[in-house]
Amino acid sequence: MNGRYRPLPGSRLRRSSRLIVDDAIYDRFVPLVVEKTKALKIAPPETAESQVGPVVNQSSMKKIKEYIDKGAREGGKILAGGGVRDKDGFFVEPTVIGDVAPRATIAQEEIFGPVLAVIRARDFDDALRIANDSQFGLTGAVFSDNPEKIRRAEEEFFVGNLYVNRKCTGALVGVHPFGGFNMSGTDSKAGGRDYLGLFLQAKAIARKV
Repeated sequence: MNGRYRPLPGSRLRRSSRLIVDDAIYDRFVPLVVEKTKALKIAPPETAESQVGPVVNQSSMKKIKEYIDKGAREGGKILAGGGVRDKDGFFVEPTVIGDVAPRATIAQEEIFGPVLAVIRARDFDDALRIANDSQFGLTGAVFSDNPEKIRRAEEEFFVGNLYVNRKCTGALVGVHPFGGFNMSGTDSKAGGRDYLGLFLQAKAIARKV
């Protein structure tokens, strides 16, 4: 969920941070993700072929690489990417790390880089539990053809923006209210009716008559 699953919670490439996959399809589905990831073109953003551009600076590149290395040390398997290309800029290879434990660092912290933590769930209930076991909750997506599972995700998946059977990025500014739960926001959605109140200052007045 959270981009993140089956039930699934930027650079030019908009990304998800976690992919939570039901055990029933994990071994068939994850290789497809790896194949698509390896096909991405890394290049300067001004070039036509660029699908993945550089991160903002050297410090960011080093920090993302430290997360990748820590993901491997904590038991994850690097299935794609894992390296940096710093000859002509601060490029991090799009990285997929499989068999990540739900409480591993890369499954719990925001990396802000092209790194995907893939987590195996026993079933839909377990996937919901894993997805919600986070202090963050900006966006998430659930993919299912089961109406009851979709209904449950709509009620029980704790994210500010939930996408059903579509990618979990791409909210339209000024059209689609956007904001997160917990450490990902204030629960007021930018573009929503309640957001205006954040620009106002409340005043309580009591008068004796």
